[in-house]
Parts: sequence; structure tokens; C-alpha cells
Amino acid sequence: MWGRLTLVLLAALALGQPASAQTSDLTSKKAFRVCADPANMPLSNEAEEGFENKIAGLIAGELGLPLQYTWFPMATGFIRRTLGANECDVVIGYGQGGELVQNTNHYYTSAFVLVVPAEGPLAGVTQLGDPALEGARLGIVAGSPPATHMVKYGLIGKAKPYSLMVDRRYDNPSGTMLDDLKAGEIDAAVLWGPIAGPLVKQDYPGFKVIPLLTEEGLPRMYYRVTMGVRHGENDWRRKLNSLIRRNQGKIDAILIEAGVPLLNQMGTAVYGEK
Repeated sequence: MWGRLTLVLLAALALGQPASAQTSDLTSKKAFRVCADPANMPLSNEAEEGFENKIAGLIAGELGLPLQYTWFPMATGFIRRTLGANECDVVIGYGQGGELVQNTNHYYTSAFVLVVPAEGPLAGVTQLGDPALEGARLGIVAGSPPATHMVKYGLIGKAKPYSLMVDRRYDNPSGTMLDDLKAGEIDAAVLWGPIAGPLVKQDYPGFKVIPLLTEEGLPRMYYRVTMGVRHGENDWRRKLNSLIRRNQGKIDAILIEAGVPLLNQMGTAVYGEK
């Protein structure tokens, strides 16, 4: 989600399409074909229990088409082996600006979060620069944006790293990090909010999820999430944009029910707050 290519041409080549090609005829008219990870809860799984599965079901219903999945681990080669190979037509959750795909309009904004025991001494912390974190051992996904801020504040030396690109059928770094927090092996966990929020809501009721909204400098801590389609499929993108706009309230309800921490458009406040 965090890497960016510099040329649209390279992204098009990665998908096996010429940069100027109009590829709308590749989109299936018989099914809503979704590319998804089979073991990426709380986002998606083969039992269709994730919040992205529920959003896919909503869109399929609005289209009046059956929902059809192509499952592949969301790691290296995911786009090439799914969307790029015309095995499916949309990735339900993709970071805005990811040039391997053409992004729809974003349908939610979220942030990295700090997860701490709700009754513990760090429950009042709202940013990584808080002096209360000095000397604390934080869990962090290696290579994720908050690590840069942790270096700046001298928090990385004691940090416990967890893998970024894994096959979630065999490894679950986010769940492992929260288990380590519960066991007292780390003092706080730094995770992507749409993963942390639902996991805490479902399995860790004693934890508090704190969106990191006030970190200064780059990289930013909030990101907008879109749907991803093939480059050139402009009609399909416009159709999805229309569906997102008309069903935004229902999409919001799915995300809120799941426990995803939603932010305003600018990532400066929790959704619904001024």
C-alpha cells in the first residue's frame, strides 16, 4: 500500500496492458468479480466474514449480479495474478494513489492507531511524541509509516518488529502483536486502524484504540481507501463511483459496525466529530 511507482506506464505494463488501452470489455457482465485475500481478517476471508466481503455483497446486490471471488494472498504478485490476469474486476480495498491500479473515489478515510490497555498508564496518550512513551516497548509492523515517527522520537530501539508482507493463511502479525500486548510482552501496539479496530472490538475488549491524528511531518498517518480497477476501464470506474456515492451511508454503517476507526476527509478528526 505504501510503495508508489513514478510512471503510469510502468503500472500499466505491470498489469499487462498498454498505457492508452481502453479495456472496459474485460469486465464481466455476468458476475461481480472480486479479487480478495482468502485469510485477511478482519477485511476478508473465504467464509466472506470480513467487512470488505460485506461491502462487496452490497455492491453486487446493487448491480443485480452474483458475487464471484478470485482468492489470492495479498502479498507480492497479488495485482498481477488477479486483476492484471483478468481473473476478477475489482479490489474492494486499495490505498488511494496506488498506481498498480486505477482508483475509484475513496469511500473511507482511516489512520494508524495506538492500541493500549484501556485501564493502563498509556490510556491518555494521543501521539507517538508523548513523553509517557519514553522507554516503552512498542510493537510495530516493519516498514510501515509510523516507524519513521518512532525513529524521530527515539522509540525504535526498544520496539518489537512484526512482518509486513506475509501470507495470512500461515502468519498473522497483527493478531500476534495484540496477543503480545495482552501478555505484557509489549506496552503498546501500533497498527493500521482498519485492522486494529475490528480485531480489538471482537477479541480484545480490554484495549483502547487511539487514532494517531496529531503526528507532525511526513509520512502522514491517515490514508484514503478506494476500490481498485484496471487502468483504462473508465466506464467501470465511473459506475463504481456512482454506486459508492449512492450507497455511502450503507458502506459507513458496515465499517462502523465492524469497528473501523473512520476519520473526516482531511484525517484531522474522528468521523462525526468537529
